[in-house]
Amino acid sequence: MSTPQQMSVALDEKFLSFVARKRKDIPEKLKELSVLELYRRKDISSGKAAELLGMERFEFVRYASRLGIPFFDMSKEELEKDLEAAKKVYEQAK
Repeated sequence: MSTPQQMSVALDEKFLSFVARKRKDIPEKLKELSVLELYRRKDISSGKAAELLGMERFEFVRYASRLGIPFFDMSKEELEKDLEAAKKVYEQAK
């Protein structure tokens, strides 16, 4: 496990007012927003995002989904291709 690092970043007061209503909540909200964005960009997994935010994985997946970040991000064609591949594996295993 890595040790927490501290960093100073200058942010405009007006920007910070959008991040959290209470000043004391800003560090945690910035962490949450950063983790959500990393997950949305597929830079980290749902498991890693959950770990970073101190949540269970499916709790995080539900939370992210409520915020409009989908767990499954596949086109219809990708889903159909995966289903066909799964059917082939199933047929071979019979």
